[in-house]
Amino acid sequence: MRLSLSIQVKYTLEILKKHGTGKKGQSISTPMATKPKLDADLSGEPVNQTDYRSKIESLMYLTSSRPDIVQVVCYCARYQAKPTEKHLKEVKKIFQYLRGTINKGLWYPKDSGFKLIAFLDADHARCIDTRKSTSGGIQFLGDKLVSWMSKKQDCTAMSSAEAEYVALSVSCAQVMWMRTQIQDYGFNYNKIPLYCDSQSAITISCNPVQHSHTKHIHTRYHFIKEQVENGIIELYFVRTEYQLADMFTKALPEDRFQYLVRQISMRCLTPAELEVLTNESA
Repeated sequence: MRLSLSIQVKYTLEILKKHGTGKKGQSISTPMATKPKLDADLSGEPVNQTDYRSKIESLMYLTSSRPDIVQVVCYCARYQAKPTEKHLKEVKKIFQYLRGTINKGLWYPKDSGFKLIAFLDADHARCIDTRKSTSGGIQFLGDKLVSWMSKKQDCTAMSSAEAEYVALSVSCAQVMWMRTQIQDYGFNYNKIPLYCDSQSAITISCNPVQHSHTKHIHTRYHFIKEQVENGIIELYFVRTEYQLADMFTKALPEDRFQYLVRQISMRCLTPAELEVLTNESA
């Protein structure tokens, strides 16, 4: 943790300097405002495409250790083809957020177990341009966050239940891949819990019969039914306020965002605090 955080801090300082924001100046508490929502902004003032892509590329690399910026970086990355001042303004906010959270990183506690757990969420019709939904998912080994994603769905969901169902299948695919990888180390997982805040999506997943209102959903999203029927996956309902994947589907108010950042074990540590915690965990 100590080494990886040091590398992350160094890289963050480098990209802040490279893109002209520096480590001093105004910082903000969330990487993206809840309003207004981004769209293609076809009538907006174009900006340098190469510069915009360079900023996004730098941020995308950082998302491998900063899950708190995944959603907004992936959202801004959708507009690399024709970026405008509106898009660039949102990207600059990400750098402002990083400026105030340079020492923030994932903290992996010692002896927290090795149980595979997943949370998934979907935000129905979030994309203003295509009306497609956004899937978000996170996977834990014990209390350790090890995998996360935020992605626009490649199909148009006709309801929030369908959007959640698609997100369930995507998260299930990730969990099944992780299960296969971990089996190589002698760990065998069954009844892996997936937490979802949609009772309707859970009902669809647990029902082996295809009804008329689900037949239009692409076949590849129905394989979760088989995993549930075989007892490999177990679905649990979680109330929205405890849905940890919520921050991977949309921009959130400051209090909600900060709460979820703490829940996924992200902490802002000074070098001195990190030294103490490292010695305690040794």
